Amino acid sequence: MENTQTGVRPDPVSAPAAAPHPRAQATEAVHAGRDDLAALGVHAVPLDLSTTYPAPDTRAEAARIDEFASGGARPDGPPVYARLDNPTVARFEDALARLEGTQSAVAFASGMAALTATLLVRAAEGLRHVVAVRPLYGCSDHLLESGLLGTEVTWTDPAGVEAAIRPDTGLVMVESPANPTLAEVDLAALARACGPVPLLADNTFATPVLQRPHESGARLVLHSATKYLGGHGDVLGGIVACDEEFACRLRQVRFATGGVLHPLAGYLLLRGLSTLPVRVRAQSRTAADLAGRLAADPRIARVHYPRLGGAMVAFEVEGDPHAVTAGVRLITPAVSLGSVDTLIQHPASISHRIVAEGDRHSAGISEKLLRMSVGLEDVEDLWQDLDRALGVSPGPTGRRPEPAQRELHPAAAP
Repeated sequence: MENTQTGVRPDPVSAPAAAPHPRAQATEAVHAGRDDLAALGVHAVPLDLSTTYPAPDTRAEAARIDEFASGGARPDGPPVYARLDNPTVARFEDALARLEGTQSAVAFASGMAALTATLLVRAAEGLRHVVAVRPLYGCSDHLLESGLLGTEVTWTDPAGVEAAIRPDTGLVMVESPANPTLAEVDLAALARACGPVPLLADNTFATPVLQRPHESGARLVLHSATKYLGGHGDVLGGIVACDEEFACRLRQVRFATGGVLHPLAGYLLLRGLSTLPVRVRAQSRTAADLAGRLAADPRIARVHYPRLGGAMVAFEVEGDPHAVTAGVRLITPAVSLGSVDTLIQHPASISHRIVAEGDRHSAGISEKLLRMSVGLEDVEDLWQDLDRALGVSPGPTGRRPEPAQRELHPAAAP
């Protein structure tokens, strides 16, 4: 382990297992990626902004570069070049791997860069076919559907995954809870259906606080770290948690294609992880409360809220969804999610606009659907803002009808 304060490199993921017993998730969130700080004589995580590092022994450096090119493991010793590895980013990777329960994790400049690298790893092995379950995040859907990376996609429901797998299938992709309908998939059953084909589970909405897909058989766990992992709407990033064998390939692709996470982003994301369990649990309590209120409101046609829970609520309005997004004042009408403040958006207009209209509808994304990412505000303040934005339901008297008991629809795969 390097012990200079500017180039502090944590040991690989397996090293901090020296803890005397398994630590609770809240403890792990605070300490993972930081276990060596006291021994180094520092309290805050060092931020290493270097792009390059001294290499007086060029023969030794050549050997290390050759080893990375052939294997993809993190080079031993001091860093070489920022596109290959960075000590601050490595801490974030190790911490997220600990939270997801995987051997390793590899961080990227965005969630889409992480997905791109994953697809390229499999394509380089001649496995260009992907089986995917809709809905997915709109840009993930587009990347697969467009064939931009030379991949071919077969869309199916969870029950059809096994039959859709071919000899050249590189992976199966699912998002659960899904964006934006919050549809849930039985990940363990899906992993069994995949057989030897890796299951890639996008865990952005649930985070490891609510589920750890690796424990259900997913080999690859994808996050848009921009969302809950960062948690404050001020950092862009992506990460794949996986076994070390796959991580080695991802590092090689990252080095070759350049989708690296900036060290400052790695610093902010590691800091975000320390409050992740507290934030997600508090946001989830408020979201469940709001989902119940919306389900009992006659201005709402349908509410989608996962059995798993979480801080996301999707609902279909009886009236004009655009009037709702234009009418909020406390809630921010904006794309993205997972921040400490509440956001609302119209998926058919923004996050899933890039998906063909027919494909949106078949995936359950109606024109009336709104997606809300619930923050840390007081529930009464949020409800007051929503209530005002929803306005008065049209009726023969022009007055709002009395609330009726409405069914809360648990999200399920279409």
